[in-house]
Amino acid sequence: MSGTPARDHYSYSVYADPSTAKNFDRRRFGGPIGQMVAESQAAAVARFASPVHDRTILDVGTGTGRAAIQLARAGARVTGVDPSEEMLAIARIQAADASLSIRFETGDAHRLQFADRAFEVVVCLRVLMHAADWQGCLAELCRVSSRAVIIDYPSSRSFAHLESIGRRLVHRFGARTEPYRVLSDAAVARALERAGFRIRSEHRQFVLPIAVHKAIGSARFSSRTRALSERLGLLPVFGSPVTIVAERW
Repeated sequence: MSGTPARDHYSYSVYADPSTAKNFDRRRFGGPIGQMVAESQAAAVARFASPVHDRTILDVGTGTGRAAIQLARAGARVTGVDPSEEMLAIARIQAADASLSIRFETGDAHRLQFADRAFEVVVCLRVLMHAADWQGCLAELCRVSSRAVIIDYPSSRSFAHLESIGRRLVHRFGARTEPYRVLSDAAVARALERAGFRIRSEHRQFVLPIAVHKAIGSARFSSRTRALSERLGLLPVFGSPVTIVAERW
């Protein structure tokens, strides 16, 4: 089981800011492209977790509860954990507004306070790219899952790799930003296999950087370029972010 990193790591400090929590959904998923990204991933998660009704699901790094609320609406028995009480406060309000019963707790992906195989499905979105120890976190996700884990990450073969390098450089010089990492498909597959899981399916979003899509701001453009990338065989190779489902074997 992995130890918990120091709380001054940016993945804790950034999301402990009340203004970040309040504006998180609008900043991440606002506008036509943000909405498109959210809807596309939500559809992939629903498909990967199916059948959802009455299934026990843990949402690790739940943030403002978007995935937890989606799965609870579909009839799952959901627990959401996050190290940020500020983010959880928003999640609780949104779940209450939707008249949903979701158990939200403070928790850390590096050291989950649950028994082995406590949940049928474990979901973890936009966490491994920021976690201090992504392999330790992934091992924990697999430990508490009896059936499947659903994760996402920016691919090392995508344009996100260049943005990641830029953010890390800027962060090193004192800027307040999120210097996320990219992951290789092979490294993720190896880490899953060590935990007794194998990838069953994947969903890739775009070949062009999301920042380009947001700058253009046209869902029609994004849909067409994604379809073209798929026809040309580029999406399966360079598409990012990658959402995958892996099952215990």
